[in-house]
Amino acid sequence: MMNAAHLNEVAVRLRQAQERCQPCEPVASRLPIGDLAAAYAVQDLNTAYWQSRGRRLVGRKIGLTSAVVQVQLGVDQPDYGMLFADMAFVDGDDLQAAAVLQPRLEAEVALVLEDDLRHERHTPADIVSSVAYALPALEVVGCRIANWNISIVDTIADNASSGQFVLGSVPRRLDDFDHSLCGMTLMKEGQPVSTGVGRACLGNPINAARWLADTMVRVGRPLVAGDIIMTGALGPMVPVAPGDAFEARIHGLGAVRAAFH
Repeated sequence: MMNAAHLNEVAVRLRQAQERCQPCEPVASRLPIGDLAAAYAVQDLNTAYWQSRGRRLVGRKIGLTSAVVQVQLGVDQPDYGMLFADMAFVDGDDLQAAAVLQPRLEAEVALVLEDDLRHERHTPADIVSSVAYALPALEVVGCRIANWNISIVDTIADNASSGQFVLGSVPRRLDDFDHSLCGMTLMKEGQPVSTGVGRACLGNPINAARWLADTMVRVGRPLVAGDIIMTGALGPMVPVAPGDAFEARIHGLGAVRAAFH
C-alpha cells in the first residue's frame, strides 16, 4: 500500500504537466507495477483537487473499450475517467487545439441519464430504462504523458486520458437506432479518416454503460440523473492539429462537428 504523500506527488506531477503545457514522463514507474488501485487513487486525488476549485462533475468517460487496445495494454477490462462541465462543447463549436495536450479525436455514442443507477449489479434493461436520450459525440482525448508512451496505470492515473468532448444537438431515443450495428464515419475536411460500428464498443454501448454503472457503485461514485456517459470509441482515434475540421456521422443518431484553431 502506497502512502498518501507519494500518491499526491504523482497527482501533482500530472496536474503540472497540464498547467505548464509540458507532458511529463510516464508515471507508472512511480507506482507499483500493474497497481490499478493506486492509479485510480491518483485519479481520485486530482478529481477532489479540481472539485475543490469549483469544477463541476457532470459524468464519466469509458476508455479501453476496444478489444485490440486492451490486448495492446495487457488488460481485460475498460477504464473510466471523470467528465467536468468545462470540458463540454456543443455541435459546431470552434475548439482550441492547444487546450488539450497531444490531442486526438474519436467518435462515440453519448448517453444522458434520466434516473440514478445505484444497483450493485445492473441489467441491460436497467440501463435502457434509465437513459433519457443518446447523442452523437466527439471526444478530444488528451495525454499528459510524453509521446503517448502509456501503460494502463498511466492512462488511469491521467483521468483515462480525458481532454474535452463535443455533444451533438439533436437528442435521440434509444429505440431510434441499433446500438450494436450503428455505423460511424469520422471525416476530416470531408474525407473519411476513421470508421467503425457500435459493436466495437464492448459489443454494444449499452454493455459499456452497464460496466460503468456497476463499477461506479462499487467505488462509491454511483451515476445519477443528468450524468453524461461517453461510452467509448467506435473507431480508431486520429490526431488533431490547428486548422482541422471534423464531422462524425453515426447511423440513426445523426452528426456532430468540431473545428480546431
